Amino acid sequence: MLRSRKITMAGVAVGALALTSTLFTAPLAYGHGYTNFPVSRAKNCQSGVVKDCGPIQWEPQSVEGPKGFPSGGPADGRLCSGGLGQFGQLDGVRTPAPANAAWPIADTNRLSSGATYTFRWWLTAPHATTDFKYYITKNGWDQNAPLRRSSLELTPFSTVPYNGQRPPNDFSHRATLPGGKSGRHMILAVWTIHDTVNAFYQCSDVQF
Repeated sequence: MLRSRKITMAGVAVGALALTSTLFTAPLAYGHGYTNFPVSRAKNCQSGVVKDCGPIQWEPQSVEGPKGFPSGGPADGRLCSGGLGQFGQLDGVRTPAPANAAWPIADTNRLSSGATYTFRWWLTAPHATTDFKYYITKNGWDQNAPLRRSSLELTPFSTVPYNGQRPPNDFSHRATLPGGKSGRHMILAVWTIHDTVNAFYQCSDVQF
């Protein structure tokens, strides 16, 4: 009986160790949402358009940070990663080039200043929502540095209130881009959650 008990306990220990190893090495599957249009950096990593992205390639929906932008939220230089160190490549800190200019611009992200488009999110886990807001970089912003508040026009060019409702998984709406833009810019999309202290952040490289 004693020998049998030892074998059983050893089996339990091995099983627990295997489970722990799986939990720490498998790609994380939880998460919430990313932008399909304009295509975000997170989505470009997930689809393989951009290589060597780190963990974000498995979970583009998980860029979650404190809400309250622009007075609160992630720190300057950490906006695209939501302040999460494991997603630091999204801020421009990625191999081989650290500059934002190294990120490709998808054909879908070649836009016309002042035009109206259908903006799209894919929400893997919809939440009660306060709103969706969109910010764009100023003319003359520094393309070769991680995104900062000083790079952005801090009045959103589009706000979609949701009043605590839960959006569908495939969420879309119309938005008009500001006029007077040319060249390369960044759009920061912020999805603010109604019943938590967090929001989701998505950065999209665009060309006017």
